[in-house]
Amino acid sequence: MSELRWWLLSLGVLFFAGLALWEVRRPRQARRRDAPPEPTRPREPTLQLPEMHALESLASRKLPLVELPEDTGGFPVLEAAPPETGGEPPASRAEADAALAAAQFEVPPAEPHASGGHSIESRDAEQQPAEAQPDEARTGATASAAHPRDLLPELPAAAAPLVEWPPDDQRRVVALRLVAPLPERFAGRSLRQALAAEGFVLGRFDIFHKPDEARRAILSAASLTRPGTFDADTMDSQHFGGLSLFAVLPGPMSPPQAFEELVTTARNLNERLCGVLQDEAGTPLTPARIASLRERMSGGALS
Repeated sequence: MSELRWWLLSLGVLFFAGLALWEVRRPRQARRRDAPPEPTRPREPTLQLPEMHALESLASRKLPLVELPEDTGGFPVLEAAPPETGGEPPASRAEADAALAAAQFEVPPAEPHASGGHSIESRDAEQQPAEAQPDEARTGATASAAHPRDLLPELPAAAAPLVEWPPDDQRRVVALRLVAPLPERFAGRSLRQALAAEGFVLGRFDIFHKPDEARRAILSAASLTRPGTFDADTMDSQHFGGLSLFAVLPGPMSPPQAFEELVTTARNLNERLCGVLQDEAGTPLTPARIASLRERMSGGALS
């Protein structure tokens, strides 16, 4: 009786264990069945390479044959022309072909053309080679072929203006500034050309002076970069921050006339150089500032 009881107890334990295991596995199987099937990737098409064919052998092709006339006696040979010292360009391909044809065949004289009445000999006479031209014509052509940058304009060869400034204790100076816009600077060559166009000449103290009819300096121009001088040999390759335009009074002109000449010259230079006009203190040269300076000049005082 006791053994039967133990058998039944063991079977009950096994039954409950199997039931518990089955209950645990059933949700997993249900989730697997409810899950959507994984998308299948489309199969990529197989890459097909184009068919490759071997090229035909060059040996199978027949090369063209070139036959020469029997009376030529072989291949014509053109002798090289002696080197020339005049710098003439070499003959073109068309001229070489024409020379080869003339060496092989004799060209009969042509009749005058119906429209122009010129034969081959007349046209050849009109088109003379460069060697037949006069030496003067070739010299002029060589000079005209020079690059324009190689012929830079030189400084005016006029005589230096006469600078007669009064003593320091008696002189007055009215000045304006022409400044290059930052961060740019005036090229020396452009600056020199602009000054020359306004009549300035490099002279005493190594600065530019603008003379009147009697060659007396009425205006002067110095560099804002120290020491303020210009070197005729190196000016074209330099750059400058600006100009100081001034008139020393008393001078050849009356103070009002010198001031008007100073303002007009400064404006003309600014149109050429595209800078910024200022007074001596660096204030922008507005019409109101010009009127104020003109009034002070008329009253005999300077700011």
